[in-house]
Amino acid sequence: MNANTPTATAAGLRNGAAWVAHALEAEGVDTIFGYPGGAIMPFYDALVDSGLRHILVRHEQGAALAANGYARASGRVGVCVATSGPGASNLVTGIADAMLDSVPMVCITGQVPTTLLGTDAFQELDVFGMTMPIVKHSFLVRSVDDLPHVMAEAFRIAREGRPGPVLVDLPKDVQVGPATHLPVHVPAAVEPAPAPPDAALAEAIAAIAAAEKPVVYGGGGIGICDAVAEFRQFVEATGIPTVLTLRGLGSLPGSHPQYLGMLGMHGTRAANIAVQESDLLVVVGARFDDRATGKLAEFAPFARVVHLDADAYEISKLRNADIALPGDLAAGLRALAAARSTATEWRKRCDTLREKHAARYDAPGQDIYAPALLKRVSELSPDAIVTADVGQHQMWVAQHCRFSHPRNHLTSGALGTMGFGLPAAMGAQFAFPDRPVVLVNGDGGFMMNVQELVTIARCKLPVKIILLDNSALGMVRQWQELFFDKRYSEIDLSDNPDFAALAQVCGIPATRIEQRSQVEDALSALLSSPGPGLLHVKIDARANVWPLVPPNTANSHMLEANPNEQKAESAHALPA
Repeated sequence: MNANTPTATAAGLRNGAAWVAHALEAEGVDTIFGYPGGAIMPFYDALVDSGLRHILVRHEQGAALAANGYARASGRVGVCVATSGPGASNLVTGIADAMLDSVPMVCITGQVPTTLLGTDAFQELDVFGMTMPIVKHSFLVRSVDDLPHVMAEAFRIAREGRPGPVLVDLPKDVQVGPATHLPVHVPAAVEPAPAPPDAALAEAIAAIAAAEKPVVYGGGGIGICDAVAEFRQFVEATGIPTVLTLRGLGSLPGSHPQYLGMLGMHGTRAANIAVQESDLLVVVGARFDDRATGKLAEFAPFARVVHLDADAYEISKLRNADIALPGDLAAGLRALAAARSTATEWRKRCDTLREKHAARYDAPGQDIYAPALLKRVSELSPDAIVTADVGQHQMWVAQHCRFSHPRNHLTSGALGTMGFGLPAAMGAQFAFPDRPVVLVNGDGGFMMNVQELVTIARCKLPVKIILLDNSALGMVRQWQELFFDKRYSEIDLSDNPDFAALAQVCGIPATRIEQRSQVEDALSALLSSPGPGLLHVKIDARANVWPLVPPNTANSHMLEANPNEQKAESAHALPA
């Protein structure tokens, strides 16, 4: 049934489960990710007669993170489905990840019949209560008659304002209950965000004109609010040097002359110095996250703050805004594009900082240098959607890959979910089957959802996997080295499996490289192959991510690698 055609009626929707499938189609959903089980079985029966494409993952966490990646890449609502009890609880991490990174999702779970609620029935779990802190809203549907309101509200809430996940818990008797009397589903209208106040906009324009050292600080809200074009127009019209957060990468092209790089704990020295010296911060869709600000009390100590955000509650939450601009980001940026900055000497200073502190890729030796490899990935596939897992490789991707749009860079920002990368790459590839999708993973995070290799092979998804293997939990090891007196504890992964062989067993072609001389041919072969592929890349177990701002420290105090320091321990002899 195609619910968008004029002939679609409720007549064929014999029960609640079939009506829910119809509602998903009416909302424009084409792909859902899930795993069946007892309490959700009526819905899976209804899928047989629907036009929905269901992707059978191999673990419910994979379903939630695949829907998460689908939504991040496309901007549409991602949908995942699981049964009650452990099926529902396995979705929780992916739901929390979506909540903290403002990703629109609708998560549907089966539940025991309403007559058994509260009786500790088989696979009963209070997923409604359990997920309340990590969703925009939860629904426990108690009657078939509630479905039209619940489904319309679920999608409206997921999309409206600051996006996020919504849970719909469906008891089994609601799914099998008669629904022929229900109307055809009609999506609810989404209320547009209001424009920022005119008086505050005028004040911000004057502040920009008066500033001697202005900096634009852009965050993930730019992409979430579809304000990339307006952001770029504003930056170019004003000529203000610009820094971006991890989630904001791609809002300005990496090669843009005003772009100083990512700020924060693993940001560029140019970006952090400029922010610390600034006298005006124009904050766009960012929330003063601790990984971006370092020690908040010492962050941009001389700067007044102009803060634009679609979520009014973020303004002055952590840093007082001298000029608050809540509301529609795109409208606010269009208005601010009339501002003109006269800070010519400041722009020269920032140009000098960018040139002086540009990344170098001439590391000595024959081992594979991860930053150089990732830089080359961007050069060979500049329009790829790049998904990163969490850890050292995540920061190398952020530092050395270049993105033409925020939706081309998928990463778990606020929650830092290891295991995110592989299922998120699947979701992105389903959203854009004809676009290149590259997953960069570490050996630690890769093993957390490695079962989804089978899903990639089964669906013949052309995801290209670059697995950086340092045989350690690299970021934990780096912190233990720097801040715990090299007292290494539980970071040894030297007993990793042969990842290339593992991929091949799952039906995915794979290659392993260990020397720098192998990189160019291996990357070219991987990225030009027609189907999925895995490149297993061995890197130095002692490689660290630089620069680094230590915790609870001002961003101006950045640690750098000491080229004269000799490594005391063997790179292949980490303690267990």
